[in-house]
Amino acid sequence: MMLLFLSGCGKGSESSVPEQDAEQASALLQFELPQAGDDIVVIRTNMGTMKVMLFPETAPKAVENFVTHAKDGYYNGLTFYKVQKNKCLYTGDPKGDGTGGESIFKDEDGRVVPFEDEYSMDLWHFNGALSMVNDGAEDNNGSRFCFVQSSNISADTLLEMKGIGFPSNVVMKYAGVGGAPWLDTKQVVFAQVYEGLEVLDAIAAVEVDENGVPKENVVINSMSVEKYQG
Repeated sequence: MMLLFLSGCGKGSESSVPEQDAEQASALLQFELPQAGDDIVVIRTNMGTMKVMLFPETAPKAVENFVTHAKDGYYNGLTFYKVQKNKCLYTGDPKGDGTGGESIFKDEDGRVVPFEDEYSMDLWHFNGALSMVNDGAEDNNGSRFCFVQSSNISADTLLEMKGIGFPSNVVMKYAGVGGAPWLDTKQVVFAQVYEGLEVLDAIAAVEVDENGVPKENVVINSMSVEKYQG
């Protein structure tokens, strides 16, 4: 089924739903708390701390990439290089301008390469989701990622989603929590903020220039991979 959908960031106006009956209900994994012993990532910024749950069974390479970078300190000290209030907050680039970053994966010759897309009918760009940033190209994931920060979706958008085949429970969840559905099937969701959504709202409220660059740095001070205690 084709999604002829919405203006916004991503690969363009046309994208396809993963091969699955669009009428089948999504598992909505992002709204189940982690289980005791699961890996979580604690993200400490200069504007507050967030806790993130991961989906290694659904997006294994994206999660491995993110967790490895977090453990290695790759993200420590990096800024949010673009802030779009009520849309997305972008980070994960060592260059700090949205043009850099690399994955942990290498080819047979030892060269660093991007990793492939991992789309699922069970992960969506709901408010608080983390997804990979790919410059609008397929299978082009490196280190950059964004947080979805949008608590409201227009009625017109919800109607359009119904018309093009989004699962009904996904549309209802978007109506309740908000998000960025124009990114579905364009960027890979791999994690979800389950504690600290107010930090995303605070970051989204910072003053930015005409390109969305914060006028004062918003910084990831550190990340740590920890076990969820329940």
